Amino acid sequence: MLKKILLTFSLFACSLISLADELTINDNAPKTYVVIKGDTLWDISAIFLKQPWLWPKLWRLNPEINNPHLIYPGDIITLVFDEKGEPMLVLEPVKTKPSYKWSPNIRQKDKDDSSIKLLPLEVIAPYMKYDHLFSEEQLEQLPYVVGTDEGYRLSIDNFKVYVNKDLEISKTYAIYNKGEEIIDPETEESLGFYVDLVATGQVLRSGNMSENEPATLKVSTVKREIRSGNYVVPVHEGQMYPSVFTMKAVDKSFRGSIVKAVNGGREFGKLEVVMINRGHEHQVVVGDVMSIKRSSPGVVETSTGPQYTNEAPRWDRMLTSDGSDYKMPEEPLGELMVFKVYQQASMAVILRTEKPARLQDIVAAPE
Repeated sequence: MLKKILLTFSLFACSLISLADELTINDNAPKTYVVIKGDTLWDISAIFLKQPWLWPKLWRLNPEINNPHLIYPGDIITLVFDEKGEPMLVLEPVKTKPSYKWSPNIRQKDKDDSSIKLLPLEVIAPYMKYDHLFSEEQLEQLPYVVGTDEGYRLSIDNFKVYVNKDLEISKTYAIYNKGEEIIDPETEESLGFYVDLVATGQVLRSGNMSENEPATLKVSTVKREIRSGNYVVPVHEGQMYPSVFTMKAVDKSFRGSIVKAVNGGREFGKLEVVMINRGHEHQVVVGDVMSIKRSSPGVVETSTGPQYTNEAPRWDRMLTSDGSDYKMPEEPLGELMVFKVYQQASMAVILRTEKPARLQDIVAAPE
């Protein structure tokens, strides 16, 4: 009986995971919306979607919305459904403003003999994660959830949480859960704390912390359980991406490694998101393309012939200073592209792999 219950729960959990990234339209979503001054993509997406963090899937590149970052006050946005029944937004543009047309295909442009490729956001948007990396100092400055109106630990839609800071009324905020600390395997120094998106909500009461009155946030979308201590950040911080990524290979001298996979695994493949231990301090920019490489296993000469280092007798391993008697080559196995850059780390999406990539694989200039 217990096995049956566990199996049923597992199947139910799997079904929830599969639905987590599917677009869900709000019950009261309008058929059309007129853009006003001050609107953001997130705000407009929240009008139509229950999960506004999935806005790139709604703002797909199409002949009507050439570039969602180039919408203007007065534009009329209409919610329609494509031939597969998937929602999308189309646009009736203001006639007095210029129109732009982006191809949905990857395009290539030559400049000074260097290859620059353009990758539309729609190609990789479904695989991007709106998680963050914060330093210890940054986390100490962030407001956080102190409690809820119901006193329950399990969160549901349309309940209220209280935040220990004066917040801007009607503004939308994201709630983050503090995750693991990311350690650079090379320097053994902290790169920051990985945090993942838990929920979003809008401010109902701004609060007055001078009188110890917390702000009130009405939660509208929930991905997982909200807990006291979860951090609160304005949704636009670190959430927005360019509609088209300009891709260019990093410099030949560049070198780093993969330190985390968003899926939590040790192996990962095409279109999965990873973190590397290089960031602004190392001149990394959005759109940088890097090769993923792996050192071939070391070999030690023994009395019985060559053996892999990890299989050789201890005495033979001690006689070699670099862990191998041969300088084994580094073999390329794929490429990745950076889409978010922090001070000492970056988030990247894997574009191609010949075999599964792993933690501590090398990232370097493409050959």
